[in-house]
Amino acid sequence: MDASVSNAVSTSLYMNQAQTAQQAQMQVFREALDNQEQQVSALMESATAGTGSDQGSNLASEGNLGTQVNTYA
Repeated sequence: MDASVSNAVSTSLYMNQAQTAQQAQMQVFREALDNQEQQVSALMESATAGTGSDQGSNLASEGNLGTQVNTYA
């Protein structure tokens, strides 16, 4: 077999393996981003829970202390 044909086949196989590895890495990356999205959404929901008018807030309404963080939560 001609050396150039052998090199072309070898390069083609290498590129195919590299593409497969890259696809696997992108899948892992997407899953990690999805997990982060879910965690941030849950964190944002928990941070805003209890601040609506339908749910009572135990925060102080005046003064320097207790107006931002409910330490009993």
